[in-house]
Amino acid sequence: MPYMLLIVEPGEERRSRPAEEGRRAMERMSRFTESLKARGLCKASDSLRPDTEGVRLSVRDGKRIVSDGPFTEAKEIIGGFFLLDCRTKEEALAIAKECPAVEWATVEVREIGPCHGD
Repeated sequence: MPYMLLIVEPGEERRSRPAEEGRRAMERMSRFTESLKARGLCKASDSLRPDTEGVRLSVRDGKRIVSDGPFTEAKEIIGGFFLLDCRTKEEALAIAKECPAVEWATVEVREIGPCHGD
């Protein structure tokens, strides 16, 4: 079953993280990613650029609304993701517990499925 791990970080914390601390975190995450790939569990993974470079789009009453980041109203940002191939939710949770990001972020575990609940 496919599961998505979303790395949900406090936005201000990520923006203010010292460069050396960020490099160490990325090295740990890279090693984690490689171990998942070696075990045949990782279908895709990547980090996301900072929210300062993001854009939000919505359409209301036919009018396009575009907002450039950073999104100050958002307390948390999605810093990255892992798309996993797991047998069970428990296996996905065990993998999430191994993720180094659990020390500075929340790792949200979501099963991939249709949005309408079927």
